[in-house]
Amino acid sequence: MTIYDILQQAIYKYPDNLAVADGEVRLTYREVGERVDALALFLRSKGIEQGDRISILDVNSHYFYEAYFAAAGLGAILNPINIRLSETELTYIINDTESRWLLCAPQFCHNAERVIRKRISLKGVLWLGKIPPVKCDISFFSFKDVQSHNERFQPAAVKPDDIAHLYYTSGTTGTPKGVILTHKNVCRHSEGTVQELGLSPHDVWGHIAPMFHLADAWSVFAVTMVGGRHIIQPRFDAEATLELIRSENITISNLIPTMLNLMVKCSHVSECDLSSLRVILSGGAPIAPEVVKKVVEIFGCDYIQTYGMTETSPYLTLSILKENMSAFSAEEQLRYKSRTGRPFMTVDLKVMRADGISEVESDDREVGEIWVRGDTITPGYWKRPDETKKSFEAGWLKTGDLAVIDAEGYVNIVDRKEDVIISGGENIYSTEIETVLYRHPAVLEAAVFGKPDEVWGEAVTAVVALKNGESADDEEIIAFCREQLSVFKAPKSIIFLPEIPKTGSGKISKQLLKAKYSQP
Repeated sequence: MTIYDILQQAIYKYPDNLAVADGEVRLTYREVGERVDALALFLRSKGIEQGDRISILDVNSHYFYEAYFAAAGLGAILNPINIRLSETELTYIINDTESRWLLCAPQFCHNAERVIRKRISLKGVLWLGKIPPVKCDISFFSFKDVQSHNERFQPAAVKPDDIAHLYYTSGTTGTPKGVILTHKNVCRHSEGTVQELGLSPHDVWGHIAPMFHLADAWSVFAVTMVGGRHIIQPRFDAEATLELIRSENITISNLIPTMLNLMVKCSHVSECDLSSLRVILSGGAPIAPEVVKKVVEIFGCDYIQTYGMTETSPYLTLSILKENMSAFSAEEQLRYKSRTGRPFMTVDLKVMRADGISEVESDDREVGEIWVRGDTITPGYWKRPDETKKSFEAGWLKTGDLAVIDAEGYVNIVDRKEDVIISGGENIYSTEIETVLYRHPAVLEAAVFGKPDEVWGEAVTAVVALKNGESADDEEIIAFCREQLSVFKAPKSIIFLPEIPKTGSGKISKQLLKAKYSQP
């Protein structure tokens, strides 16, 4: 099976099902199929061949949805780009992929124009809307030009191991790397999520997290596989999201913890009708148990914690309870729902000691690195054979995430390798401290990192954003942490910000915090 096959099967089985709702644009699967084929024909007429790269720069939209399938039908490689990247970063990625065409929303025309003027590999731009007043020596077209292509489309002869997507990492460990995902990676992941999450034609998915990021992008394929409905919100807004759930009867979505935290703290959330929800998933970053508890109480639906990586399509674990856990107390069940989870059905997972030979004890105490393998794991990095070799060991991908594992086989991440704080010879895990900070009634968001210190090596430093109308000083926050943590784990200092900086996908960016505040 290929990605284009997923859409064709949906068209065959569910031609008249509402497939996509994006504001006033509402399309059935049959109509989506016609638009996808027209886009593929247009790009083929402009010289796009199998294996060529196409980049897309857009907020969540029906155009984005269609591009995923049109590129797949051509056998081209789609490169979704983070909309928050700078001109320099955009130029680097388009040069690295050697993209031939850019699909771009007009709102990003100024950045796009500066990139185009650098005489990079692009041969043309398809504006996803009206052509903006940009003057460059390159071919420009609007989506109206696409719809004139209505002859029969013949898809390319794509093989499962052919490359489908290139997602670029955020560059937290250096120059951004292009993560390769194949058709097999994507399709096998879709099959796994359909089974694990019980997806059906009755499901209504909310595309709220960015579609350029796999926290949401996987659902484009999995929900289509079952003929479900895609509801698209261009950009996240807490109040607008709550209203969208009500008005469109959304049943399921994957939200980044920052988003959930803002939604549960909306002043009128208790008055919102969220009865259509059957499950909320959360992933992309660790989440505090206090936030999980509020989500379950306020949203009145099931909750599943997810963990994964771009390199793994993305899911590696889900906090779905095993059958024997139905006898657990409500408190114990919530504790497991808040954990990183047990292995996703498509992967083998183990937690390895630093020696790279033996696994840690399943005692929920010994910390090791998560290693994974399976059909949903990337074959490597675009044009980076050395990076690929370094990331794998005997067929296992070394994730760089540190975790414990318990007797039930559930893992819990304690930190990224690069985020571990070493203070006075002790390893301190930032997520443990962040969990405590989120319990403070005045705290909206929190992040913890190690600041260089002449005496201790690193000093535990917390960055905190307070809720509107709430107040707290550093002494109060530190004292609160010391009541619940060993003294050496409690923050030595607190930095108060009105808002903590985020990555393009909405995750708190420790990289930016370290760069700005890590001076001794």
